[in-house]
Amino acid sequence: MILIADSGSTKTIWKCTDGAGEVQTANTAGINPYYNNPDEIVKEITHARTQLSSRHIEEIYFYGAGCSTDNQKAIVSQALASQFGAEVISVRTDLLGAARALFQKESGIVCILGTGSGSCIYNGENIVRSIPSLGFILGDEGSGASLGKQFVRDFLREDMPESLLKIINEEIGINKEEVLQHVNQDAMPSKYLAGFSKYIHEYLDHKYMHDLVSHSFEEFVKEYVIRYEGYRGYKISFIGSIAVNYYKILKEILDKYQLGLGKIENNPIEGLIEYHLSQN
Repeated sequence: MILIADSGSTKTIWKCTDGAGEVQTANTAGINPYYNNPDEIVKEITHARTQLSSRHIEEIYFYGAGCSTDNQKAIVSQALASQFGAEVISVRTDLLGAARALFQKESGIVCILGTGSGSCIYNGENIVRSIPSLGFILGDEGSGASLGKQFVRDFLREDMPESLLKIINEEIGINKEEVLQHVNQDAMPSKYLAGFSKYIHEYLDHKYMHDLVSHSFEEFVKEYVIRYEGYRGYKISFIGSIAVNYYKILKEILDKYQLGLGKIENNPIEGLIEYHLSQN
């Protein structure tokens, strides 16, 4: 049995397959070694194990946010080893997971637009260049966290149309003290901020909301796509709920920059199953 996991800051999807049609699924909270301590990581992995059958798992391929350094990879790898007796445990970045899922063995520009954001150039085997996302404070342009941060900031500063302020205040009631507490004290403030994306989507027919998303996606294209040398020679594909939910606006921005849109997938898990089964 092969176990594949796609882990973002918000959730982790686990798929276990024997390659002959049997597929089991588990869902847990996101695992990010930058935010979660080893005990918290073990807890989520244990939760995943209890959702899967007791059949022996020979190989584990874990793709996760925050798994970019040897130290962070080792934390996750040790936690996996403590719960599964697999002969092979591979921990790689969520960006490589997106690349393998979207392009398999072909080359292209891989973009993530979910709670966080990022991109890379993939040559069909490895990531050959990437632009650091830097997290929601310094970067993550276009992400759910970035959208939520701008939305909350504009609301609290009353820097949006009065009619919209009234609607949001009545239906959501964002409280400044509560926001500051979450942003400054939560273990994963990016997840909290990204949660406001649902309100942006709900009122997307309002010009302010459309412009907010449009501006954020344009920043993403400027920071994560057109900075690559020879970017017009690559296919461009996306992974993430933000790319899926705001497809039309994303397409508008790509058209503005004369960029072709390849695939858009909500998550990479099915593509990763295809990739790993093709390796055996």
